[in-house]
Amino acid sequence: MALTDADLVARVLLDDDHHAFAELVRNHQSTVRGLLRQLTRTDAALADDLAQETFVRAYRNIRSFRGEAKFSTWLYRIAYNCFREEARKRKELVGIDETQLEAEHDPQTVDPALRHDLAQALQLLPLHERTAVLLCCQNGLSHDEASRVLEIPLGTVKTNVLRGREKLKKAMAAWATN
Repeated sequence: MALTDADLVARVLLDDDHHAFAELVRNHQSTVRGLLRQLTRTDAALADDLAQETFVRAYRNIRSFRGEAKFSTWLYRIAYNCFREEARKRKELVGIDETQLEAEHDPQTVDPALRHDLAQALQLLPLHERTAVLLCCQNGLSHDEASRVLEIPLGTVKTNVLRGREKLKKAMAAWATN
């Protein structure tokens, strides 16, 4: 029987079980890397570096995980913070209002050309909308969970998702008619 995230976290906290933490990494590395690749505009090397930093920070700070949200929500928050710190270093967040960010199908079942178009359309969204759409629509977080990850009001997350999805629909529709 597979252990839950809560079981694995408990093992790390109680016994400093490195194998349990490695299992947490295995369980979440793909989604964390995927989110970071989308945020970094598909810069795989940077996303991988940020994912590694995310898991290092998670291990160092696992005692601060209170279990009020899912472990994945806490992890996405760390990943987003790593991304923001790196973006600030690169001056990519200048002018972005951070107080304001669906693939409705399994990405594995979507036509590769459509998946490529969707990835391109996502890159056209402002960062705050792109992040909200990725967290809620692609990674399956609730609006409330995304609000915690992004540390912005719930209403702002809902607005960013709605606006982002509308822009994606328009972009995809415009490309379909060409």
